[in-house]
Amino acid sequence: MASLTFHGAVRQVTGSCYLLEANGDQVLIECGMTQGGKRDELHNRNRFPFDPAALSAVVISHAHLDHSGLLPKLVAEGFSGSIYLTPASTDLLGLMLKDAAGLQERDTEWENRWRQRAGKPLLEPLYVQADTDAALELCKPTDYQQPTMIARGIEVCFHEAGHILGSAIVEISVHEEGERTRRLVFSGDLGGLDAPLLRDPAFLEQADLVLMESTYGDRDHRNKQETLTELQAILERAWKDGGNVLIPSFAVGRTQDLLYYLGKFYQAGLLKQHTVFLDSPMAIAATRIYDRYHHQFSEEDQALIKGSGKGTLRDWLPILKCTQTPDESMAINKVTSGAIIIAGAGMCNGGRIVHHFKHNLWRKNCHVIFPGFQAKGTVGRRLVDGEKQIRVVHQSLAVNAQLHTLGGFSAHAGQSDLIGWLKHFTSAPEVYLVHGEEEKSQILAAAIKEQLGIQARLPEQGQKITL
Repeated sequence: MASLTFHGAVRQVTGSCYLLEANGDQVLIECGMTQGGKRDELHNRNRFPFDPAALSAVVISHAHLDHSGLLPKLVAEGFSGSIYLTPASTDLLGLMLKDAAGLQERDTEWENRWRQRAGKPLLEPLYVQADTDAALELCKPTDYQQPTMIARGIEVCFHEAGHILGSAIVEISVHEEGERTRRLVFSGDLGGLDAPLLRDPAFLEQADLVLMESTYGDRDHRNKQETLTELQAILERAWKDGGNVLIPSFAVGRTQDLLYYLGKFYQAGLLKQHTVFLDSPMAIAATRIYDRYHHQFSEEDQALIKGSGKGTLRDWLPILKCTQTPDESMAINKVTSGAIIIAGAGMCNGGRIVHHFKHNLWRKNCHVIFPGFQAKGTVGRRLVDGEKQIRVVHQSLAVNAQLHTLGGFSAHAGQSDLIGWLKHFTSAPEVYLVHGEEEKSQILAAAIKEQLGIQARLPEQGQKITL
């Protein structure tokens, strides 16, 4: 009898990890990092609650680290099977894991400096570049709509999820003795309808078991046009105030959405700022990957962007300046007005954005735009929650900047879109809600019960169910 065990993203947003056992084989669905505060991230150092060497395969829905970030650790601890994901996700994964390994090594080096002075035991990085390289060697790029046998009687098929480039809904068919087939569908992270650049999520009709994300299960996002109108007004106000605009953004997905929208403003003559700085080497590289896969954009956006030149996001937004090197990044500090600065990390727990906070956050004419979710325990969440004093880069900063949260830019489906996706299944499947803070998942479960008559469950960490 096939079974599934919940090992991550249970009653929380990050750390996706589910173990499927069938026909004597084990397949891991996702291998994500837990993200948030330092206490949360310590969970990433725990041993896996299963034997990595016993896994036949790993399936990854998309390249975000909360779904893929522990793959190098998995390989370092014995996994040697195949990793299945879409071609675009494969390219983005290489970018993100190599960056994560570099951060692991640098952060551990800094941590060990004070540990050595304090006489405390030294730490090892969570993983290093060699582990990342070994993990990437195991990747098997698999196109959408291409059923692929990945273990004995276990078949995977990817469908468009509309979340980021290459993101997939994962459909797994388990064929058991006696011609019995059970179908598991994992939503991955679902995007909303009419997301910039991307095609809409696919609607599936058959499943025995559905794992559905619930990051924004408690509400719908604001109307997209209203959000764009507000963004334009903020940029106009920042221009009049004479300050800079800081946008902490995830390098993959959110940044490309922002470039698309800022390009729309520019093309319409509505963008008054003189420069948009993209101050993130990873975001710069990710944008190149997006341009390489422009044939996977929605047909409407392909035509729109091609009308501005060669069809790249750089042509679409000519005032974009990509600052690759540290020296180029530091030079931005001399710009005190009229600039939009997009930098990572998206939740402000590190990266170049904290250095721009150092030079701007205390200024009353600075505007900070949070274009998406900020997890509990992060610097971004503390700012959104109203803290007036923040410590970054070993300095305490007064928060005098004007802060704005634009939930309408989320790459996640809101409550109505989630329920709309779920209702396409022709016979009521068993439903488990994952990837959501507990209270938000509970609100979504109640809405599903009311609208669809389906009892959606919230699993427990380590819970094992049969298919």
